[in-house]
Amino acid sequence: MDEGIRRTQGEIMKKFQVKKPDIKGTFHKIKNIKKEDVKAYWKAKKERRERIIEERRNSAFTRKMQPVYRFMNRISLVFHALLACMINYTIEAISRHSAVEAWNYMTETPVVFLYNSFMIFVTFSVVYLVKRRMFVRIIISVLWLALGVANGYMLMKRVTPFNAQDFKVAKDGITLINNYFNGVELVGLAVGISAVVIWVISMWRRGGQYSGKMHRLWALAGVVVWFAIYGIVSDLAVEKRVVSTYFGNIAFAYEDYGLPYCFMASVFNTGITEPNDYNEETIVKISNQREMTKNETGRSKEELPNIIFIQLESYFDVAEAEFFTTSEDACPNLHAMYENYSSGYFKVPSIGAGTANTEFEVLTGMNLRYFGPGEYPYKTVLKNRVSESAATALSALGYGTHALHNNGGNFYSRARVFNNTGFDSYTSKEFMNILQTTENGWAKDDILIQHIMDAMDTTEGQDFVFGISVQGHGDYPEEKVIENPKILVEGIEDEGIKNKWEYYVNQVYEMDEFAGNLVKAVEERQEPSVIVFYGDHLPTMGLKAEDLKGRYLYNTNYVIWDNIGLKKEDRNIPAYQIMSDVLDRLDIHSGTVFNYHQERRKTKNYLADLELLQYDILYGEQYVYDGKLPITEGHMVMGVRDVTLKNIIPHLEEGYSLYGENFTKSSRVYVNGERQKTTFLNNTRIDLPETELNEEDVIVVCQYGSSDTLFRKADEYIYQDGELTVQEGTATDKTRSWVDQLEEEE
Repeated sequence: MDEGIRRTQGEIMKKFQVKKPDIKGTFHKIKNIKKEDVKAYWKAKKERRERIIEERRNSAFTRKMQPVYRFMNRISLVFHALLACMINYTIEAISRHSAVEAWNYMTETPVVFLYNSFMIFVTFSVVYLVKRRMFVRIIISVLWLALGVANGYMLMKRVTPFNAQDFKVAKDGITLINNYFNGVELVGLAVGISAVVIWVISMWRRGGQYSGKMHRLWALAGVVVWFAIYGIVSDLAVEKRVVSTYFGNIAFAYEDYGLPYCFMASVFNTGITEPNDYNEETIVKISNQREMTKNETGRSKEELPNIIFIQLESYFDVAEAEFFTTSEDACPNLHAMYENYSSGYFKVPSIGAGTANTEFEVLTGMNLRYFGPGEYPYKTVLKNRVSESAATALSALGYGTHALHNNGGNFYSRARVFNNTGFDSYTSKEFMNILQTTENGWAKDDILIQHIMDAMDTTEGQDFVFGISVQGHGDYPEEKVIENPKILVEGIEDEGIKNKWEYYVNQVYEMDEFAGNLVKAVEERQEPSVIVFYGDHLPTMGLKAEDLKGRYLYNTNYVIWDNIGLKKEDRNIPAYQIMSDVLDRLDIHSGTVFNYHQERRKTKNYLADLELLQYDILYGEQYVYDGKLPITEGHMVMGVRDVTLKNIIPHLEEGYSLYGENFTKSSRVYVNGERQKTTFLNNTRIDLPETELNEEDVIVVCQYGSSDTLFRKADEYIYQDGELTVQEGTATDKTRSWVDQLEEEE
C-alpha cells in the first residue's frame, strides 16, 4: 500500500514539476531578435485579440443581448434621458431615506428635478466617444449612485450632506473611522464595494461593443455642445431662481435643489468670487485710508487681561429644548454665568457639523456666506497661505498665543492652519496623556485645563488661548451606554431617541463641569482674565426649529466670563462678530477685520464691503496692507512641554524600560534612527520589549500625528555605561515653525 502511495505521489510530482527558467536562452533570444520577429509577435497578438473579441461577440449572452444593444443605440438619447431620471430619483430616495419624500420632491418641484436629471443626462454624452458604450454607461451610473449612497449614509450620521469638502478631509477622517462605523458596517461596506467592482469588471467583459462606424470627432463635438447647453441652462436656472448659488443652509439646499446640483456646486464653486467693484481705490475707502490695519489699545500693559476662547463641541443650553426635561440642571455653572455675565444666542454658520467653520469665523472675523457651499476655508485657503487672525492681532500687542484641542492635531489641517494664522503654539491630543474618554471614545474636556495652564505658563505677559473641546461629539448611541447617568431625560417616548439625548445631556453636564473648573483654575492664577464659552453648532439629532425655544437652528449659546468688572450687556451675536465684540469691550482695536466690524457694524453696505475686504485679504492684491503685511510666515511649535529622559533600565531577559517625563500614546522611540517597538504605560514610562542597546547608541523620542506627521522631536540622548547623556540643542527648534522643520526632515 505504501509503495502504491509513493508511486502516486511520484506521478503527481511529475505532472507539477517546475521547469527551470532558461535565463541564458532568454538573453540569447533577446540579443538575436529580428525586426520581422517583433512584427510577427504583434501581428499574432492582434489576431489573438480579434479572436477573443469575436468569441465574445458570438457568446450566448452577447447574442441574446444584441437586439437590446441595437435598440438602445437607435434610441440612445431617449434611453439616456429616462436613465438619468431614474438615477436622479434613486439617489434622491436614498439621500432622503424615503421613496415617498423623493416622489414629493419630484412632483412638487418638477423643474428642479428635470434640471438635475439633465445634468446626469449630459454626463452620458461621453459614451459616444468609445465602443464600449454599455460599459461606460454602467460606470457613469455607478458613480452617480455611489454619490447617492454616500450622501444617504452621511445623513444617517450627521446633518451636513456629503459634499466635495469631505474629500479634502478624508485623509484625516480615516483616523476617526471607528467613531462613525461599527464593525458590521465596515464589513458591509467592504463587501458592497467588492461586489460592485467585480460586477463592473464582469460587464467590461460581457457588455459588448458598438459594431457601427465610430465618428469620434463628431462625438466630441456633440459632447462639447451638450455641456455648452448645460452651461446656458444653468445660467437660466440661477437667473430664474430655480436654483441658487448661495446656500444659507447646505442641508436645506440639498433638499430644495437636489443632490447632483448641490454636490457639483461644492466641487466648482469655492472661494470668494472677485466682486465687480474690486480695486485699490475701493479698498482704501472701505478701510478708512487703511486706518483699520492699526493695532492699538486704550489699556495699559498691566491692565490687559488674558483672553481665553473655549469652543464647546456640539454644545447648546439643553434647557432650550421644549420636547424633554431633565431630572436636574444639566448646566449649573454656565447658567450661573448666564445670570451674571454678558450672554446670549450665538449664531453659527452650520448645523450639526462644521466645527472648523465656526472656528474660522471666530478667529478671522470673516463671514462664510461669501465662500462656496459647504466649503472649509481651513482646507481650501488657510492650509496653504498665511492670513491675519485674532492670534496676529493680539500678538501685535504683546500677547502669547496658544491653540489647544483634545483631538488629532492634523484634523481639518489645524496644525498647518494655526501655524499660518500666527499662533505661537498648538497643543493637540498627541501631547496629552488622555486617561478619560466618553463611551464613544472621544477625549473628555477636563484634560484641557492643565494644558491651558501650561501654555499660559510659557509666557510672562498676557495670553490669548483658543481651546477646542471634543467631548460632546456624536454619533450619539441609541442603546443605553451610561450605566448610572447623573442626569435623566424625561418626556421622550421612543427608547432609542431617549438614550441618545440622555447620553448627550450627560456629556453636556460634564462639559459644564469643565467650564466651572476652568474658571476656578483661572481665578487661582489671580490674573486679569476673560473667558468666552460658546457652542460650535447644534448636535446631530435631527432637531427642528419648533423643538427649540429660540425657533432657530443656527443658534447655540455664549457667555463672556471675566474678573475685571466688565458691564453685563446681553445680546445675540454671530460667530464672525464675537471676537471684535469682545476686543471692543476690552478697548482693544487690533486686526483689520476686527477693526472693520467695530467701526462699520450697523452701517450702510456693511456686508457688501466686508465681502470686498475678505476677498482682498485672501484672494486679491492685499491693497489694504499697502505692503505692510501683518504676517509673512508662521512660527508655531507643536506642544509646549519637552519630553525628557531620566534613565533606562534593562529587563531581566530582553528589552528595556525608558523613564522620563511627558510621554503620551503618540510618543515614538528611535534608536540610531530606527523606530523601536514600544509599549506605552504612562506619562513617565515606556517599555521597549525588543530593543537591544550598544554603547554610544543615540536615543530620541518624537511626537507623531496622523499620517506619520512628525510634530516635535525631543533632545537626543547618548547611551553609555547604562546611563543617558542629553545632547542639548538637538530637539525641535522652538524659535521656528514646525512646518519648516518638518520639510527639512523630509
